[in-house]
Amino acid sequence: MTKNDLINKLGEMMPSKKYAAEAVNKLFECMIAALKDGQKVVITGFGSFNLKVTETKKGRNPKTGDIVMIPPKKKIRFKQSKEIF
Repeated sequence: MTKNDLINKLGEMMPSKKYAAEAVNKLFECMIAALKDGQKVVITGFGSFNLKVTETKKGRNPKTGDIVMIPPKKKIRFKQSKEIF
C-alpha cells in the first residue's frame, strides 16, 4: 500500500479526499519531527519506530583494497506489534 492508496482509502471514509490527504501528511510530519528529536514513536497494535545511530566502522574499498572509515549514520528501525500476526 502506498501513501496515495492510504489517502484514497481514508478519502472514502471522510468528507473529502482533501481532508484525508491533509490528515495523512500531518501524521507523517508529526512522526518525522518526533524521530528527529530522538523520541520513540509507538502506535499501539501496529508497532514502534525509533532512531538508531550506527557507530563509525572500518570498511574496505573493494576496488583498491584500502581501508576506509565509514562515518556514523542515522537509521529508522521498525518493530512490529505482536498483535499484527
